[in-house]
Amino acid sequence: MGPFDREMMQAALEEAREAMAWGDVPVGAVVTRGEQIVGRAANQREKRGDPTAHAELFALRAAADRIEGWRLDGCTMYVTLEPCAMCAGAIVLARLDRLVIGATDPKAGFAGSLGDLVRDPRLNHAVEVETGVLADECGAVLRDFFRDRR
Repeated sequence: MGPFDREMMQAALEEAREAMAWGDVPVGAVVTRGEQIVGRAANQREKRGDPTAHAELFALRAAADRIEGWRLDGCTMYVTLEPCAMCAGAIVLARLDRLVIGATDPKAGFAGSLGDLVRDPRLNHAVEVETGVLADECGAVLRDFFRDRR
């Protein structure tokens, strides 16, 4: 984990904090190619009333629009919470090179916790994964959100 990884996770945390403003679970995602941000987003399930409106999917769409193609090889996603099965599948299909995770999700994470879709050798693409980047801060945002909801 280098300074750039921490900086990009901070950007993902900014997105996560925005999600709280409209009552969504605070998850943020940033996609980079090289040292340039090409996509970023926050969870929007509550805002849009859409169960698929996860930060990762919006960030992938933004990156694909910016790059003008669905193959996001050479890109890295930074996400504050380990992706679910749906998002992990989308990350594989987008051909991301790397996934950097803040907090792990033992109840729903599919990048090493509950399952490991992004590195499943049966698939035609595997993603390099790094976990624990600003994990305490990412976890604290989530804990604070759920504590305040109770």
